[in-house]
Amino acid sequence: MVLGEAGAGKIGNYDFCTFSSRGTGRFRGNENSNPSIGKSHQHESVEEERIETVVSRDILESVIEKVKKSHPYEEVAFDVYPLEIF
Repeated sequence: MVLGEAGAGKIGNYDFCTFSSRGTGRFRGNENSNPSIGKSHQHESVEEERIETVVSRDILESVIEKVKKSHPYEEVAFDVYPLEIF
């Protein structure tokens, strides 16, 4: 919901457009970490959901900022790919 409310996911006459896939996330925090799940220096494995959407360049920083504020993890993973619209 946060993505759509922040303006992400607009395609033509539609909004809140996303695609999700489930998978397993793995991580281990160092001595400076404060993990939401598990403990520092401990390997963790959790079910996660990858969410893909489109975001216009002019609101990208704002969308990322809003997602970070709402996400429970200390570090949020983002992949940003430029797209060409035809």
